[in-house]
Amino acid sequence: MKQSLFESRHKAEWERFALALERLEHGKDTTQVAAFPKAYRRLCQHLALAQERGYSSFLIDSLQQQVLRGHQQLYRNRNRLGASLPGFILGGFPRLVREEWRFVLAAALLFFGSLIGFGVLVYLFPELIYNLIPADQVREMQGMYDPVAGHLGRSAERAASEDWVMFGYYIMHNIGIAFQTFAGGLLAGVGSAFFLINNGLIIGAVAGHLSEIGFGQTFWSFVIGHGAFELTAIALAGAAGLKLGWALIAPGRLTRGEALRHAARRSVLLVCGVMLFLLIAAFIEAYWSSRTAVTPLTKYLVGACLWFGMAMYLLFAGRTRHAPE
Repeated sequence: MKQSLFESRHKAEWERFALALERLEHGKDTTQVAAFPKAYRRLCQHLALAQERGYSSFLIDSLQQQVLRGHQQLYRNRNRLGASLPGFILGGFPRLVREEWRFVLAAALLFFGSLIGFGVLVYLFPELIYNLIPADQVREMQGMYDPVAGHLGRSAERAASEDWVMFGYYIMHNIGIAFQTFAGGLLAGVGSAFFLINNGLIIGAVAGHLSEIGFGQTFWSFVIGHGAFELTAIALAGAAGLKLGWALIAPGRLTRGEALRHAARRSVLLVCGVMLFLLIAAFIEAYWSSRTAVTPLTKYLVGACLWFGMAMYLLFAGRTRHAPE
């Protein structure tokens, strides 16, 4: 192959590698770390081919310089992967949420819109709940939150061992919902939209019904704490799924497979943050929300602080110039 044809075929790829390399050297984009090894191996192959075919020293030297710089970044960032977790939590994740604000906004409108809207409708027209939830499940739910029956369906505080069991249950249950919502994006985003709306309708129906029958204080004091993390996580999982769906609907100049791979890199990072939120939510739900010795007012105050903290975290964390990467 002539050198001119070799250069024209791979020039765009080298330029992308150089741009990624420069961003890594300046610490501007740690999301490049995951894709960097593959691009580095491709560049090494091109250097070997150039040397084997006796191309000009200018081309070989240029590729060799990029390989040397890439080698430094590759192993520096590999060593930092474990150390970058705090940086991702403190800065990288909220920045990513803000960068994907269109999908986050769409998911939030679908989820919280259906939750609030149907909750108000059930409160005003109580019989609507039976169109969505079977009567036996409604009765079971009422028993759980009946304040006369023992606060959240329990006559006494759970043992610590039972708290641990419920912690595990909440994790598995919530992760199942989040993964379902995320994976639904592969159906051109329709699956994610469906699960966002469906979960919003169910939660809204429960909230509206329990408030209407006078169990509101028991219910709201229970959910307000862990809800800050759990409900936000469901919306973000939906946003990650919608991003996958949009890549399939509007891939631009890329093939649908390439567009999906590009979208998946950022979507998976969103889901990593979602898993952390769900872990925190499960812990709060198991060890705090179900405490009967704590007054509802205290739970409301703590819950309000958690919701405010969540909003401040997603809106402002990682905005400073020297925020952890």
